[in-house]
Amino acid sequence: MPKMKSHSGAKKRVKLTGTGKLKRSKAYTSHILTKKSPKRKRNLRKSGLVSAGDMKRVRKMLPYD
Repeated sequence: MPKMKSHSGAKKRVKLTGTGKLKRSKAYTSHILTKKSPKRKRNLRKSGLVSAGDMKRVRKMLPYD
């Protein structure tokens, strides 16, 4: 059987942590930043984890990670 392909978009957006969780960056940081408060923008800089509900779907996209 041939190798499975990783989903290129997911590969660029998600990193694996040491404990096997998936780390991601937060959304809403690219444009229309004037109306967002400095506190909100600062908190969006921090990384987040992929939620438990989406974990199965993202894992399927990254078979070798």
